[in-house]
Amino acid sequence: MDPVLDWVMVQKKKAIKEMGRGRVELKRIENKINRQVTFAKRRNGLLKKAYELSVLCDAEVALIIFSSRGKLCEFCSSSRYISGSMANPLSLPVYIMLQTIEKYHKCSYGSLNASQPVREDQDMHHEYLRLKARVEVLQRSQRNMLGEDLGPLNTKELDQLEHQLEISLRQIRSTKTQFMLDQLADLQSREQMLAEANNTLRRKLEENVAAIPRRLSWEAGGQTIPYDHLPAQSEGLFQALGLSSTLQMRKSTGPMDNKDLTLSIDCAAGA
Repeated sequence: MDPVLDWVMVQKKKAIKEMGRGRVELKRIENKINRQVTFAKRRNGLLKKAYELSVLCDAEVALIIFSSRGKLCEFCSSSRYISGSMANPLSLPVYIMLQTIEKYHKCSYGSLNASQPVREDQDMHHEYLRLKARVEVLQRSQRNMLGEDLGPLNTKELDQLEHQLEISLRQIRSTKTQFMLDQLADLQSREQMLAEANNTLRRKLEENVAAIPRRLSWEAGGQTIPYDHLPAQSEGLFQALGLSSTLQMRKSTGPMDNKDLTLSIDCAAGA
């Protein structure tokens, strides 16, 4: 037969086979049972491929698989062990897998550790440039807030600056108003306290003044006592209150009961 014809026939058979199988869409399998069955099949196939690769190509292969439930399945070419897929599997020493993983770390992170200082310097330089640019932006914004360096700004930027200043002004006024209201409330509270204290002192003073004639009457046995015979303390009290030789005081005890109390003290000029 013609070789070209043979090649065409082979390609046609492959195309027909692929069309019959169809392509599997790669997405998560929603059915739990189908997902577990597919996982078992693909896991066994992957372990088999790893084993074949290690045998045919004399490659060091380490494979670690965790199921959705956290079940471990592993393969290491040095031990010729495939979990659950090979007949008469040999035990897998942990240190063999650790040696392979350690080799992986040396190859993957060794170069990273060597270039770590350079990367740190680069990161610090980038951070410095970023902070420097940020400082320049803030300084320019501050100058614009003060009305400086407005020439390079266009109309849109000027509108934004004006809007920002209006917002700041409203916030300042609101804070100032709140501060003044707090001060006013504090002053009103202090005024009320002082008024209550003043009323208390006034009541005590009225009670003390009202008790003076009674005490004098009790001491004199109901007789009129010359002013110069009064105790020094009483005399000082009368002088402090600005009373004359004749003291008249009216005391109101209530809207329904009004009593007038008159105290007359006659000073004897020749006593």
